Amino acid sequence: MKLTLRFAVAAALVALLTTPAQAADPWQQVGTDARSGVSGLASEGPGSDSALYVNDNKRSGQPRLSRVSYRDGALAVGRLTWSGAEPNDLEAIEAVPGAPGEYLALASRGIVYRIKVDGATATVVDYAPLPAIGQGDDYESFALVARDGKLAALWADRGDGPDRPATLYAAPLTFAAWGQPLFGAVTRRAYTSSYPQGDGTRHISDLTVTDSGRILAGSASDAGDDGPFDSAVSDIGQLSLSATGRVRVALAPTPTLLGTFPGYKVEAVECLPGTGDALLGTDDENQGGYVRTAPYCA
Repeated sequence: MKLTLRFAVAAALVALLTTPAQAADPWQQVGTDARSGVSGLASEGPGSDSALYVNDNKRSGQPRLSRVSYRDGALAVGRLTWSGAEPNDLEAIEAVPGAPGEYLALASRGIVYRIKVDGATATVVDYAPLPAIGQGDDYESFALVARDGKLAALWADRGDGPDRPATLYAAPLTFAAWGQPLFGAVTRRAYTSSYPQGDGTRHISDLTVTDSGRILAGSASDAGDDGPFDSAVSDIGQLSLSATGRVRVALAPTPTLLGTFPGYKVEAVECLPGTGDALLGTDDENQGGYVRTAPYCA
């Protein structure tokens, strides 16, 4: 099937990351130190040749948001200026459906920032806490789903090793007139990854939802700032959103392991519009960050 013109540029980004010359190691570096890893990704939309990614920095003045673009046959990376309340430890970002240039970015302790991106500047519109924050929750994932004019949010406490599975949360989402995100009734599901396993496992390091409602999740293990790292992407279940706005999450009895990535810590999984491919990003601490694509979203 031919891609329409509006998907052609996104397809070029996919092609760049999957050329035969890179087949032995399809990862491409976009950051070189602990301040420039990829903690969450959001496509800038159909027809775009770029994606935004959050940096999980904590000190004032450090990068919070960056852009990776396809330019003249190569990847280009640029930092965006953050204007407004400065978040601590951003871990996920997602485009707001039907609102070009607007995104929700999530910090690890559960604060959601609605931002407006204009060129190289990201301006905070409003921010609010997630609902139903659990004791000890640490969030690395956030996804939005739009169906029939309704909107749902999906996020997860990442979990920690064999004794703390991830907790997957889902809720209807609307916005106040001034931009604040408003969450409806929350549902919860416990999830334990099949790979990697053992101490230090983050059972859900990111989430994305395909056009058909399949829930894809990253999982990762982290032995420290210098690794070793390990990670995977799995198909873990299905999300449905009814015409009345009711959200339902059905986790698979056995997740389908789509790919494993020894040596890398996948913290970002984003379906690229119109391509059937996922854009993956890593936050490998002192080793920086990497991106690649994988055919997981068809």
